[in-house]
Amino acid sequence: MFVRRSAAVLAATAVIGTAFAPAALADESPTASPSPSPSLTLPSALYGSTDPTYDGVWRQSLALLAQHTVGVKPAAKAVDWLTGQQCANGGFAAYRADPATKCDAKTQVDTNSTGAALQALAALDADDTGPGAADAADAADAAVKWLKSVQNEDGGWGYLPGGASDTNSTSVVIGALEAADTDTRDLRSKDDRTPYDALLGLALPCGEGDGNGEDSENGGAFAFQPDKRGKLAANADATAAGVLGALGEGLVTGPEDDGQSATPSSASKAAECAGGDSPTPEEAAANGAAYLVGAVARTGHLESALAGAEDQPDHGNTADTVVALAAAGRTADAGKPLAWLEKNSGSWAAESGPAAYAQLIFAAHATGTDPRDFGGADLVKQLGATGPAAEPADNDNKNNKDDKQATQDADADANNDDSGVSVWWIVGVGLVGGIGVGFLLSSRTKKQRQP
Repeated sequence: MFVRRSAAVLAATAVIGTAFAPAALADESPTASPSPSPSLTLPSALYGSTDPTYDGVWRQSLALLAQHTVGVKPAAKAVDWLTGQQCANGGFAAYRADPATKCDAKTQVDTNSTGAALQALAALDADDTGPGAADAADAADAAVKWLKSVQNEDGGWGYLPGGASDTNSTSVVIGALEAADTDTRDLRSKDDRTPYDALLGLALPCGEGDGNGEDSENGGAFAFQPDKRGKLAANADATAAGVLGALGEGLVTGPEDDGQSATPSSASKAAECAGGDSPTPEEAAANGAAYLVGAVARTGHLESALAGAEDQPDHGNTADTVVALAAAGRTADAGKPLAWLEKNSGSWAAESGPAAYAQLIFAAHATGTDPRDFGGADLVKQLGATGPAAEPADNDNKNNKDDKQATQDADADANNDDSGVSVWWIVGVGLVGGIGVGFLLSSRTKKQRQP
């Protein structure tokens, strides 16, 4: 999700100039994510079966967050794996094959991996009964401190510390910090700028076209970054991210949030670009949402911006668009892309793996749709099959304990009965047979591809 896809990443790698170029081939191409080499042994606690070099922390974080969102307790070892990826300074790299080796100057910690991990860890920390909650709390606190320490002077964040701010990274970090109860509205850089100042600087002003003679239909969209001439070009991926960021929302937003973030309500419903050249963050979010509505109006989905994938649907960014529209109070407008995803995302999600399933779960959750019956598919079960078996639910533990006690009582009565066998033996066997049914339902093997 966000910076790991489409033109946004292509722009990021061009600006950053690092070895992250393979991440630009993210989730839209079935052949994009490299398969693990025969010598690569993947951790058993990791979600997905493909090479995690460029997305291990990202896909793990989204998987854990999605499971938490639908009331599933992730496996303790899956949470431990994520916290074990954290560097001592609080940041996360995309993947560390040997977590026992200390991070050094060559370890490329990034804001996107750290932001995604923080959102997952903050959610697990909020769940007092969740596995690894204490470790998650400590890891979340450290991640917050690191993200604050690498804020750019313009108030935003780039993919790597010190890199130019971009809409996607800034939005991911805003959502992460808000999830960790950090007031991003008053989080100021050394230059006294907030993250929202950075986002507003990346939103196309009302009435502005794309610089190629087009009309103002792109006004209100977000750009990923300015080009070399300082011009802003509308980018659907960045706009979906920017809408959430401007609203202070993270990867997960529910239908119960409608109208709370998108204030004033008149702005969230407006079809016109609001605020002129100086919109508020809420107006900028409403403008971005209006742009997204237009972008999916004809086909119900966004088009891929990856080189060589023109005229191909972009499933991941379409899912992000659904979440963004719901967060902006436009759940009805999210209906068309949501319906398209329900009908067309099955093979894409199966090919792409845990992060894709998580994105679809976020889209379902944002619109009040049942993720266990998403176009006939059980997204929760499919996600679970890509990683370690989840922890049993609290009621499952209670039922198992009750069954065990009943069995013991039955055995005791049978021992006191002269007949020895009788009906109590049969009852006991039946109860034992019912123990652990929940465990047997989770068989975990599935192929996955990077987000």
